[in-house]
Amino acid sequence: MMNNSTLEFERLLGKAALALWPDLPRDVQENLFETAVGGDEIMRSHLAMYLHDHHPRTAHPAKPAQFA
Repeated sequence: MMNNSTLEFERLLGKAALALWPDLPRDVQENLFETAVGGDEIMRSHLAMYLHDHHPRTAHPAKPAQFA
């Protein structure tokens, strides 16, 4: 069972992670994301949409145009 201190620390770390998200290396972003969502596909989708809406750098880069 989590106590209030644990919940507050989780909230603070989550808030810090979101604030620093655009500056984090891609591999760290992916690690945090995967740890946060676990195997929950619905949460994965919701968190991905949130991050893409709030941090454009997390959007996947455009695919290069194919040459004829």
